[in-house]
Amino acid sequence: MSGTVLKTSLRNFFAHKGRMALSAVAVLLSVAFVCGTLVFSDTMNTTFDKLFATTASDVTVSPANAAANDEIPQTGRPATLPAALVEQIKGVPGARDVRGAVNSMSVTVVDAAGENVGPTSGAPTIAANWTPNELRSVEIASGHAPRGPTEVLVDSGTADKHHLKIGDELRTIAVTGDFTAKISGIAEFKVTNPGATLVWYDTATAQRELLGKEGLFTQITVEAADGVSDETLKAAVAKKLGDAKGGPQGGHYKLQTAAEATDAGREDVAGFLDVMKYAMLGFAGIAFLVGIFLIVNTFSMLVAQRTREIGLMRAIGSSRRQINRSVLVEALLLGVVGSAAGVATGVGLAVGLMKLMSQMGMELSTQDLTVRWTTPVVGIVLGVVVTLLAAFVPARRAAKVSPMAALRESGTPADARAGKVRGVLGLVLTAAGAGALFAATRAEESAPGSMWLGLGVVLSLLGFVVVGPLLSGAVVRALGVVVLRIFGPVGRMAERNALRNPRRTGATGAALMIGLALVACLSVVGSSMVASATEELDKSVGADFIVQSTNGQPVVPQAQAAVEKAAGLDHVTEYKWVEVTVTDPRGKAEKTGLVAADPSYAQDVRRDTTAGTLSDAYGPGAMSVGSKYAGEHGVKLGDRLTVAFPGGRQATLRVAAITSDDNNIDKGVKYTSIATAAQYVPAEQLPRSMIVFATAEDGQEEAAYKSLKAALKPYPQYKVADQADYKKDLQDQVGQLLNMVYGLLALAIVVAVLGVVNTLALSVVERTREIGLMRAIGLSRRQLRRMIRLESVVIALFGALLGLGLGLGWGTAAQQLLALEGLGVLEIPWPTIVGVFVGSAFVGLFAALVPAFRAGRMNVLNAIATE
Repeated sequence: MSGTVLKTSLRNFFAHKGRMALSAVAVLLSVAFVCGTLVFSDTMNTTFDKLFATTASDVTVSPANAAANDEIPQTGRPATLPAALVEQIKGVPGARDVRGAVNSMSVTVVDAAGENVGPTSGAPTIAANWTPNELRSVEIASGHAPRGPTEVLVDSGTADKHHLKIGDELRTIAVTGDFTAKISGIAEFKVTNPGATLVWYDTATAQRELLGKEGLFTQITVEAADGVSDETLKAAVAKKLGDAKGGPQGGHYKLQTAAEATDAGREDVAGFLDVMKYAMLGFAGIAFLVGIFLIVNTFSMLVAQRTREIGLMRAIGSSRRQINRSVLVEALLLGVVGSAAGVATGVGLAVGLMKLMSQMGMELSTQDLTVRWTTPVVGIVLGVVVTLLAAFVPARRAAKVSPMAALRESGTPADARAGKVRGVLGLVLTAAGAGALFAATRAEESAPGSMWLGLGVVLSLLGFVVVGPLLSGAVVRALGVVVLRIFGPVGRMAERNALRNPRRTGATGAALMIGLALVACLSVVGSSMVASATEELDKSVGADFIVQSTNGQPVVPQAQAAVEKAAGLDHVTEYKWVEVTVTDPRGKAEKTGLVAADPSYAQDVRRDTTAGTLSDAYGPGAMSVGSKYAGEHGVKLGDRLTVAFPGGRQATLRVAAITSDDNNIDKGVKYTSIATAAQYVPAEQLPRSMIVFATAEDGQEEAAYKSLKAALKPYPQYKVADQADYKKDLQDQVGQLLNMVYGLLALAIVVAVLGVVNTLALSVVERTREIGLMRAIGLSRRQLRRMIRLESVVIALFGALLGLGLGLGWGTAAQQLLALEGLGVLEIPWPTIVGVFVGSAFVGLFAALVPAFRAGRMNVLNAIATE
């Protein structure tokens, strides 16, 4: 009998392949997103690994205090080594070649038109000295290497993007000053360059213009002789440097083998790659969750439609186990077919993402496309397991069909007791979720509040999913009064069709509910963040203008001077961030940041104090602390704190003010004056300003704004923003982030739309005879199509209403947690909410196009004759 059941499963699967297609598409999309994400992230890892492995020397010597590969030093100058170390290391046994290298990311390169030729993708602009070592990763495609202070070599990607050619002049802006050079050659990468802009100068020019003087390097590269391992060479170099003043024992040098340098480079980009990877996998998980509803609906309807067939199989001897296995075999076939197609689609999706990233400035070559064997295995296993789990309940329901069902019509009503149990369970879960969300809004700290919020989201979502069929009756009737009744008898028939099977309507609406709940939640959070930050700016920021870099670079002296010379300004305030170690009166030391600013900063940013006056903190030998720090460390006004500054100098500073941590701008920040910091930090280690504030003279705001913009035009890496600009930038940044999230959530909504299409298509098949009878008694094709479209609209609006209501609850609870961090304004974006609700109606109309068209084409006599 098992062979017969298997044959029956295969026959049913292929007989209903059209009905299975949409469920297969849901599996396909979900698996494609998972596999595409894995292939894309693996390809990015391969790209960076190749780049790091190609550029890494056998042993690299760097200053111990060198910034990470992806960080720009706040001083604007990279940490350096004396050039004399090159000759010293040349005497190391096993060293074949020793060279000094200069690398700096604290530069901006502009073309003759004053346009920044650096990347816009977040990748750095790297200026370096040209040595034969560079030939490992690039080759000169045209022209020649730089031979003097007036020549520069540029990478081909930058040259192509900005239409640069040999002989064009480039101006390089560094903390030491501006200098110009003409392009002498264009270099092409042998491996993929992920989007950085690279320029090379001769060694003397690079030292002088990037580091401030000759005789310095940022790294020393050492190549091993044949037969000498990297580890052996590293040990020999360490021993040699140990004889020098302040050698490894003093912590002045950092030595890395090629493998260690590659690992360090990989760690530098790992954070960015991991965030991207897990975010995309999270959305793939949402798509899988939505797909589960589609698969459950498909198999539930197929089982209901084949009730008589299953009853006959039971009557001729098929056991419950065999029936269960028959449905699960169909699910297995669906999972395998959908997952296999999803794996192939995922590779295509990864290639598409690579092309998209290339357009955004991050170059990724398809030659590095990496498809590990684990990727298709994970995709197929995940797709099959999820499909089998989704089909388990319908299969179990099929197994319970008795032989007597062969004598009844298909689509026996669901068990009333099961409906009551489901309703009670759904209400309990929803109440528990609401309680957890309420607890999140009452939390006094963000960590426990976040746990309550996560629990509330999960429980309330499960509760709405479970109780959905019970809610469908009341909600559909209410929507029917508003939306359907105006269409007369056709509208009432559409309402009754949506109410005919509450479980099916609930599951179909739940699929759409999940995606729209997340959209509503994130819309509330995003709008509240913008509104809170805007209110904070209005309340706290007194400066008229804010000047800062668009790529994280400090303000170079020549740009600072340009700001100070701008006409119509009352004062200019520098803002520096100094890494220090503060020891409290109890002797507890803590590494922290100390903001060194001009005394006028007290006017530019209004900070409330719980003790003292903020302006006093800018006096000689004075500082301020935040109220939270003061409370945790027992610090009072007038106490003296020991502050260890960069360069090893210590100061004992008096606490002249304690600032309130109730506001969000500079929350918890410690302040002192630039003059105080300059007493203890060597001039070459004093950070440059990360932000410059400027305030116009009374009545000169517009003139000062234009003057500032004109003054900084030669420095395109900096942006001048008045408060209106700053608010708009903030809104745009949040908007861009939300648009990306909405784009990813669109996948879940697409799967949900497929669910509506599938439900309607199978419902039309289920009602074939009924439709034939309605057509026979006078229902026109147009009325039939309208009935199905209206049914689809009301199901979509039901899902939207549940989703938006749930999302508003989540968003409100999340905003209360943000209020603990100073973002206290709740703003509900009603235009977005209303727009999404109305858009859901159009989603319903779109989903009904094909089912309504097929229903309208039915032959009336054949439909009436259908069993």
